[in-house]
Parts: sequence; structure tokens; C-alpha cells
Amino acid sequence: MGEGCALREGRGAACCAPTSSVSRGYLLVRVDGRSYGLPLARVLEVGDLAEVLDVPRALPAMRGLTPVRGHLVPVVHLGALMRDGTPPAERGRTAVLVEIGAGEGARRVAFEVEDADDVVREAALPVPRGESLPWASGVARRRGALVPILDLDALGDRIG
Repeated sequence: MGEGCALREGRGAACCAPTSSVSRGYLLVRVDGRSYGLPLARVLEVGDLAEVLDVPRALPAMRGLTPVRGHLVPVVHLGALMRDGTPPAERGRTAVLVEIGAGEGARRVAFEVEDADDVVREAALPVPRGESLPWASGVARRRGALVPILDLDALGDRIG
């Protein structure tokens, strides 16, 4: 991801097409032993998490800032954000740069995760009736379990 993250090649790497050519699908990431899907249309890059600058912060899940192409981007530990906690002492090894919001209010955030596992090019399923999956705009069924496909705009409101 530019200066702060080096794009990774080989096993575990993900390459995403420009947002205009991707209409459906999601990137499966793993953090805190759980899988989550991030909409491909919002994923800009996946890379190794490099330098993170420690800064004062109000959001407990925020790790700090990382330089990406000459701009400082917030690094948010996705697992800590999902459980409303603080990041573990040991940093994750992967950053997923996503765009949150649209138009003038669009901004970039790097989600710290353990790994990016797979690019799935299929539409998400609706959240089943009776399931409580906060922050999910849909689900995927992987290995018999439901994987939440995250609503990045709702998470963006939470991040602030």
C-alpha cells in the first residue's frame, strides 16, 4: 500500500480491480480467529502492514496512522472494532485499504487483519431472519458457517 505497506505477492495476496469494474464479490479476511467479508468495490489494496505512527486517538480500536502514497491513513484493528475493544499488543501482519463513504465525504482507512484469505466473486446472501450479525450488509456461507459481509459505511460512521 505504497510507503506504509508493501504489496504482497503469492499465497494470501489479493489483487483488486478498479472499483468501476467490480460490481459484486468480497474479500475474505481473518482477524481474531473470525472471518469477515469486505465488499470488493470498496477494497483499494491489500498489503503488509508496515510503519504505524502512534497518535492520540478517541477510538479504542485505532492503532495509529500509516503513510500511504504521501497521505497519513488511520489504521483500525478490525477485530477490536467489531468487539468494541482495543487492539492486541501484537500487530497484525496485513492491512486492507478500503474506501468508506462516497463523494466529498469519502475517506480511506486501513483495516489491520491477520490475513486476506480469498477473493470471492459472488453476490452476498441476505442476512437470515433471526440472525444477529451487527454491521453486516449480507452474509456468505463458507465451510458451513455464516461469514458477515461488512457494511463499510455503517462502520465508517462508527469510526467517525
